[in-house]
Amino acid sequence: MSELTPTAIVTGGSRGIGKAVAETLARAGLQVFLTYVSKPDEAEAVAAGIRDAGGSATAFRLDVSDAAAVAAFFQSEIKDKVRLDVLVNNAGITKDGLIMRMKDEDFERVLDVNLCGAFTCLREASKLMTRQRLGRIINITSVVGQMGNAGQANYCAAKAGLIGLTKSAAKELAARNVTVNAVAPGFIETDMTAGLPEEVRKAYVEAIPLRRLGSAQDIADAVAFLASERASYITGQVLAVNGGMYC
Repeated sequence: MSELTPTAIVTGGSRGIGKAVAETLARAGLQVFLTYVSKPDEAEAVAAGIRDAGGSATAFRLDVSDAAAVAAFFQSEIKDKVRLDVLVNNAGITKDGLIMRMKDEDFERVLDVNLCGAFTCLREASKLMTRQRLGRIINITSVVGQMGNAGQANYCAAKAGLIGLTKSAAKELAARNVTVNAVAPGFIETDMTAGLPEEVRKAYVEAIPLRRLGSAQDIADAVAFLASERASYITGQVLAVNGGMYC
């Protein structure tokens, strides 16, 4: 067995779902490398909190839409330095708008980060995981990637694309003991949903059979399961964590 430290990468790990995932994987005994783009103080606070709790974590600035930067990160920080057990593709942005008014650059930017960024990280991780014949890749998609959502054509397209990427990568990497799955959150309590008007929030809750928004921890627990040995025979799947709103 390799003596390198078992490590998980969580992209977009400075807040919300990414933060909860990083903390949960750290509690499971993995060293966590979490990435951020624009808020170093928040990312460093997450890493410091994990360390204070007895875990191991480091924050890295990384724009996943920059393929050259992603390749350089894997070369300088991952290859031959740690054992990459888990990759969680969580980094994402929104630039909402109706299709007839959506700018090309807003459509393209969301795909660049949410889909192309996940692909680039997955590609680099797969090179290492197939060599070591061990790995778990979990892509964070969304319920709206499954059912669509008005005003989010770019985001829905990217998240739907992640599902196809997940299933294709699962077929390619299975022979080397690398599983690839997706988690599809429903409406989750995050900074993004905190600012919703009360009537919109109420409508969301009424559409959810469990009658509540999910928590970031609900998603983190699903990710931790798929990253564990208990999920060793699961690949190419989309685990919906949505309170029953889309089955």
